[in-house]
Amino acid sequence: MDAYRAEIIYCTNDPSKFGESSICHFEDGLLVVNSSGEIVACGEAKTLLKEWGGNCSYNEYKNHLIVPGFIDSHIHFPQTEMLAAHGEQLLSWLENYTYPVEENFCDKSYSLKIANIFLTELLKNGTTSAVVFGSVHKESVDALFELSYEKNMRIIAGKALMDRNVPFGVRENTLDGFIKSKELIDQWHNKGRLSYAVTPRFAASSSYEQLDGCKKLLNDYPDLYLQTHLSENHEEIDFVKKTYPTFQNYLSIYDEFDFLGRPSIFAHCIHLEKKEWDLMSNSKAAISHCPTSNLFLGSGLFDMKKSRSFDIPVSLGTDIGAGTSFSMMQTFSEAYKIQQLQGTSLNGFDGLYLMTLAGAKAINLDHRIGTLEAGTEADFVILNYNSTPYMEFRNSKCDTIHDRLFSLLMLGDDRAVSETYIMGKKKFDQSNCNDTYL
Repeated sequence: MDAYRAEIIYCTNDPSKFGESSICHFEDGLLVVNSSGEIVACGEAKTLLKEWGGNCSYNEYKNHLIVPGFIDSHIHFPQTEMLAAHGEQLLSWLENYTYPVEENFCDKSYSLKIANIFLTELLKNGTTSAVVFGSVHKESVDALFELSYEKNMRIIAGKALMDRNVPFGVRENTLDGFIKSKELIDQWHNKGRLSYAVTPRFAASSSYEQLDGCKKLLNDYPDLYLQTHLSENHEEIDFVKKTYPTFQNYLSIYDEFDFLGRPSIFAHCIHLEKKEWDLMSNSKAAISHCPTSNLFLGSGLFDMKKSRSFDIPVSLGTDIGAGTSFSMMQTFSEAYKIQQLQGTSLNGFDGLYLMTLAGAKAINLDHRIGTLEAGTEADFVILNYNSTPYMEFRNSKCDTIHDRLFSLLMLGDDRAVSETYIMGKKKFDQSNCNDTYL
């Protein structure tokens, strides 16, 4: 057994609905993890030490906070190398930057190199689980899954499916896309902690036949996930409507192929029409809000208040590489500002929920991750309140857990992540971090 003593906080439900009763907080807490990587106890240190103290390897962290591992619900692994490429708007950004970069991922060795950087950055930033887009190439997802399996990370990923309206280097034959997706599913789905997501990039880049192939895969493998984009940008929406002129709206295309009747993640959803809000609210789908990406590309401001009024699950995604940081703390910081502009104020407990349990609920894994309750998988992060001189000063002025948490989420980045654990095994240690990629 291993025991970790520090301040501890996690969510048991959505604070926007249940308030502070959904927050579990121990100012002097103890997390106990067994050799199988499961949490066996979490609570007040003085109480738990009486029961477990003699049977544990003991680790104490002063001025630190233990939280569940962060869950990134929308990110593009092949865009790791193009973060902060000059923005433009979505469609021109895809044409001029994204697609040329993604062409390189037909090469397995290249894909492995970038996958290593990608996963290293996730762990450095405290992200233990992610829902990931690969490129159109099978090699890209093979590489990502191969390294994720070695690290025992919980990764849900799929190869992008695009058979029209994109450059030749990232376009594939419709049947080939279906066959290669099936090969990846058979090889990787449910292997270790890995899962597969059927991944049509967005409606305009897939033919009717390709979307119908996605439906067939989802029917053949009922426990697969579905991920795609929806209503990110006005120009994109117009493009989709021209591509599918007989459909009532963007979301109705996905509904035609039964994408809403399962755990599905739709990234962005900034400009939904009234009928789309209604349709989404009656589905099993969730929204991934990607604030740094939405600001960087000038796509618009996501309406959190409206999504809550329709009771649609929302989590956070970094959306690398239109997103500008791997840090989920920085991602929440921008989400907070976006809602402030619209008259909605998120608090620190909201932020913790959006970064952890909300993502777990979106992928129907809240019984395994996103929390620190006994019996769940020991994916957790140890955050340093005093990671910079200013943060140490600022933390000294905080009187409550909410004050400490909120300032940490607003000011924190990868420097605040002291250690990251996957199934109870340390996978990142700030004190030994000297990564170089060149």
